[in-house]
Amino acid sequence: MFENLQDRLGSILNGLTGRGALSESDVSAALREVRRALLEADVSLEVVRSFTDRVREKAVGAEILKSIKPGQMVVKIVHDELIEMLGGEGVGVDLHAAAPVVIMMVGLQGSGKTTTTAKIANRLTTREKKKVLMASLDTRRPAAQEQLRQLGAQANIDTLPVIAGQSPTDIAARAVQAAKLGGHDVVILDTAGRTHIDEPLMVEMADIKKKSNPHEILLVADSLTGQDAVNLARNFDERVGITGLVLTRMDGDGRGGAALSMRAVTGKPIKLIGVGERMGELEEFHPRRIADRILGMGDIISLVEKAAENIDAEKAAAMAAKMAKGKFDLNDLADQLRQMQKMGGMGGIMGLMPGMAGMKDKMAAAGLDDKLFGRQIAIIQSMTKAERANPDLLKHSRKKRIAAGSGTDAAAINKLLKMHRQMADMMKMMGGKGKGGMMKQMMGGLAGKMGLGGLGGMGGMPDLSNIDPKQLEALQKQAEAVGLGKPGGGMPGLGGGLPGGLPGLGGAKLPGLGGGFPGLPGLPKKK
Repeated sequence: MFENLQDRLGSILNGLTGRGALSESDVSAALREVRRALLEADVSLEVVRSFTDRVREKAVGAEILKSIKPGQMVVKIVHDELIEMLGGEGVGVDLHAAAPVVIMMVGLQGSGKTTTTAKIANRLTTREKKKVLMASLDTRRPAAQEQLRQLGAQANIDTLPVIAGQSPTDIAARAVQAAKLGGHDVVILDTAGRTHIDEPLMVEMADIKKKSNPHEILLVADSLTGQDAVNLARNFDERVGITGLVLTRMDGDGRGGAALSMRAVTGKPIKLIGVGERMGELEEFHPRRIADRILGMGDIISLVEKAAENIDAEKAAAMAAKMAKGKFDLNDLADQLRQMQKMGGMGGIMGLMPGMAGMKDKMAAAGLDDKLFGRQIAIIQSMTKAERANPDLLKHSRKKRIAAGSGTDAAAINKLLKMHRQMADMMKMMGGKGKGGMMKQMMGGLAGKMGLGGLGGMGGMPDLSNIDPKQLEALQKQAEAVGLGKPGGGMPGLGGGLPGGLPGLGGAKLPGLGGGFPGLPGLPKKK
């Protein structure tokens, strides 16, 4: 997401921050490059023009050109204007209405409406503890109603029983009535789409709206359609009236132009973004966090939230108890690798860390990717229970069997064992402190650096389940205050200081991997 734009803007703005004084021509030249980068990212021309005009107006003022660090001031202005373009503050799905709250999903065929309906229902059920009823109003697409029923069964969410021959408006009225009788908090209507906007579709949407009186009308748009998504949003808003946008396939779009354009052009907030196929891969859209990611400032709040969702407290407690005794076997290493995978893998975590965008390219060039985690877990799973508990048993004949079972070779097994030894040594050193797993170490150290060590929670990590949004915002501000939010400023310990350092990236090493992240055999050394 936004990778192309992140790379281009990062290099342009780093060129500015590395210089002393800036002239008007320097700012103009940089803004020409910014304009080109935005257009290449598929941002609409009118949005690009107004964006660069606003930045130029603020950036060529006398106080900027005479300030101590004019380059950084320009970066700040670009950052602030990006947030403004994306909508200022994040807006979530509004449930402040009498139950059952009706949410109507609209959009073209193939944009991912049905899957997104199930994802939103799952999110409201698991996070908000709401009782949700889903209803398919798509009587045209073959098996559309059956698809929603199966998604509901997978996620254990109620769906409206299908009655053959009913019209979409009748189904909408029946869904609202059924939700009232069933004591549901929310009813989500999954409407029909078309391959393109036509009059019958708009008339049907207007009829459904009149019949069901929805509190939210969410337009689901495929971010890969680029500029066409903006026209789509305009048309639906004019004819039906939408309250917000949901962008799907954001994980597959390195440009992100649709996201940057749609809020600015329609004035409607982007409420959610789909970042994967799985049920839980739906995120709230936070303009400030997205702007931080685009400018390489990282996104500490999202990293903390991901850790909160994916770190298993019971497993972490068991790990802490084992470490207090100085034990760390290959089963523990596999758990650590799976935790990293759940949090989005190496790329996902590094994309959220300030100043780490450049490291992803170096890792890719060295052939280190998230498949490596899978290979290492496969190696561990190909071992017997005794071998996982006691790696010293692994002699040549056993390694040969494991290599055949995991589809790897002896060299890969030796790298894994070396990494395990280094991590086990480190865990022994930390044993007396009773701290949790590698990810807890990373996050705990980060929170400590930001003065959040007193929030409680295990092993120095704040108790993430109890942190409210205000505390998370404070976390981001403190991160910026200690220098974690500057483009190119780097993470402390990675040339600039993540407490304890991440292995092999320039600070005090967390042993692991010949100098890489947990599970990575190390980045190539400079010659």
